[in-house]
Amino acid sequence: MTRPKLWITRKLSDATLERAKRDYDTIINLDDSLSSDDEIVAMSAKVDAIIPCHSERFSADIVERLDPHLKIIANHSVGVDHCDLPALKARGIAVTNTPDVLSDATAEIAMLLMLGAARHAVEGDHLVRSGRWDFWSPSFMVGKQVTGARLGIVGMGRVGQAFARKARGFDMEIHYYNRSRLPADQEIGATYHSSVDSLLPVSDFLSLHGPATPETTGLMNAERFAQLPEGAVFVNTARGALVDEAALLEALSSGRLAAAGLDCFATEPGGNPTFAAHRNIFMLPHIGSATRRTRDAMGFRALDNLDAFFRGDQPRDLL
Repeated sequence: MTRPKLWITRKLSDATLERAKRDYDTIINLDDSLSSDDEIVAMSAKVDAIIPCHSERFSADIVERLDPHLKIIANHSVGVDHCDLPALKARGIAVTNTPDVLSDATAEIAMLLMLGAARHAVEGDHLVRSGRWDFWSPSFMVGKQVTGARLGIVGMGRVGQAFARKARGFDMEIHYYNRSRLPADQEIGATYHSSVDSLLPVSDFLSLHGPATPETTGLMNAERFAQLPEGAVFVNTARGALVDEAALLEALSSGRLAAAGLDCFATEPGGNPTFAAHRNIFMLPHIGSATRRTRDAMGFRALDNLDAFFRGDQPRDLL
């Protein structure tokens, strides 16, 4: 029996690649370079399936050019804002993602960013690393305490809930906004807000965990940053599209925000070069799910979806 032909667009975990090679006729981008739109279109005529990451775009114009030979896109990501789902559905191409398995890893990065931003991690590291630490006093590098503070979470899905559980360990008072209220057993004792505008004024710390959609693009703009308490700390491990970066920089420069912790940006890779001069911005290069355990789990979840599809079953994570 002929094995389905699979293109893996980036260098995934060793365990994932070994399993893929065992079960599929694989083409693997071991150079780990970003594929162009034309390459994606060309490969669609050669393979039955693609495992892409969020770095590969399947916009409406690209989907229109895809070859009918391609049957399924099994994303190695939870977010699918890089995929035009209606266009893919219209072409009869199945799409899956990898939920559940990266929630804790991403929540850990959100916690790192929140703590680092609140306690001057960038400035402190720079002082010690540069050999310029030659002073101390009780007023030196005084930050914002996390323990007991009020935390606002925008998007109480899997990652938002995982972050809330971890924040409970710091005795934080949790508030959240979600499109709908969670059942009581999933709220983790958090207070529900029916609107983002209701949530912001009580959020000493604000963390974004929602998807990028046309409705959430630019969610945090100048008006909304102004609603946060003075000296609040802002964290984003969701998607850069949710934030007006010029408004964020203005809120930081004016003192409305004390600090920000960012793992995602409007432009990726690269980020926003204007942020580099600001030591109250703690930045990471979109590595929320980057642990060995999680990368293996994401790869295996994508392959599980492919296995089900080619057996004739409905994939667990069909969108």
